[in-house]
Amino acid sequence: MTLVAILALGLVIGTVLGALGGGGAILTVPVLVYLLDQPAGEATTGSLVIVGLTSVVGVLSHARSGNVRWRTGLAFGAAGTLAALLGTVFNRHVAQDVLLLVFAAFMVLAATGMLLRVRPEGGTDAGQGEAASTRTRALRLVVAGAGVGFLTGFLGVGGGFIIVPALVLALGLPMSAAVGTSLLIIVVNSAVALLARAGTASFDWAVIAPFTLAAMVGTLGGKQIADRLPAAVATRAFAVLILMVAAYTAVRTLLW
Repeated sequence: MTLVAILALGLVIGTVLGALGGGGAILTVPVLVYLLDQPAGEATTGSLVIVGLTSVVGVLSHARSGNVRWRTGLAFGAAGTLAALLGTVFNRHVAQDVLLLVFAAFMVLAATGMLLRVRPEGGTDAGQGEAASTRTRALRLVVAGAGVGFLTGFLGVGGGFIIVPALVLALGLPMSAAVGTSLLIIVVNSAVALLARAGTASFDWAVIAPFTLAAMVGTLGGKQIADRLPAAVATRAFAVLILMVAAYTAVRTLLW
């Protein structure tokens, strides 16, 4: 794969991450495995670097617009710290084919959740989170944070497609704030998962470095898209893309 192709793929991933507050890692791992010939374990680790660093740029961009809830994001990330470490331990003991099939299943669940949370009128259903009590909201934050943390450690994904609905539905954040805050949570979870893999992980920097730089640029463009494109349109389109990638991942893993 040429440097130009790597930069182009990184640009696409960064744009998705900046526009939707998630989705970068859910495409990064298949891209690294099937287009850039990375082993599954190495791809999940590389994904943490790419998505974690790219999300830093996204957080700063969204913060300038006042769309990052720092206390909520840090609390959510802290709730997933131990779970991320546990997920990393599981990752080391799972075969590559099993890891890819689990990843495909997660993509289907993520895409289904995205489609279900979009109202026919074109918005997202954020009402039920606003009525929740403080204690209920705190419990939901801890449970969701732990679940996302485990997925980050196990699959190398930031969990944005779980984080954004959780922030909107469970905590009552508006969509704009949920997207920005989810990027902060992805940074926290990715950092914890990477620390857990320190000393045992291998990195192909010839791929990761240019991919990450391109993704960082892409996330700035994604922020502009997020400001202009109706959330429902972007959500439906990307959910369909995820289902297609999930199908390809499952078929490729089972038949090749």
